[in-house]
Amino acid sequence: MLFGIVGSRNALKESLEFTKKISYEISKRGINIISGLARGIDKYAHLGCLESNSSKTIAVLGTGIDDNSFYPVENKRVFERIIENEGAIVSEYPLGTEPFSYNFPYRNRIISGLSDKVIVVQASKKSGSLITVDYALNQGKDVFVYKSKNINFKCFEGNKILIEQGAKTIKYKSEMEK
Repeated sequence: MLFGIVGSRNALKESLEFTKKISYEISKRGINIISGLARGIDKYAHLGCLESNSSKTIAVLGTGIDDNSFYPVENKRVFERIIENEGAIVSEYPLGTEPFSYNFPYRNRIISGLSDKVIVVQASKKSGSLITVDYALNQGKDVFVYKSKNINFKCFEGNKILIEQGAKTIKYKSEMEK
């Protein structure tokens, strides 16, 4: 089983905490995680899985898999940890392919294609996460959406749209709220 976890590069702290927690909990159940190793939600999806020491994580890049084109550079250590923990780094792009903005939405079809289910954590109205959802729905995949306590914030407009369209929701309570 493989769950895709996607969301904003500029995520709220609440969303990052949720991502790491849900990825950890899913991984503890023997389910593998796939994401795009971008800043924000993607990074935390990989980190939650790595910290579980129970499952594997797969990163799908929108660049070549080499030191000269890897992006974003600040996630290089996460990249290395994925390899060290026998996960996988995947890219359809040849070595040396730079991080062109049009590569990233297109690579999302691979994330959804390999996933059994997709979780959207934080998505604005026009986001790569919603592109992933479109691919997932066209591929017959289940899509789950994080229902934040801040669902009316602009950064959750995509989540709100998906919920209004009938997507299954996931809620999270922080340790302070329990």
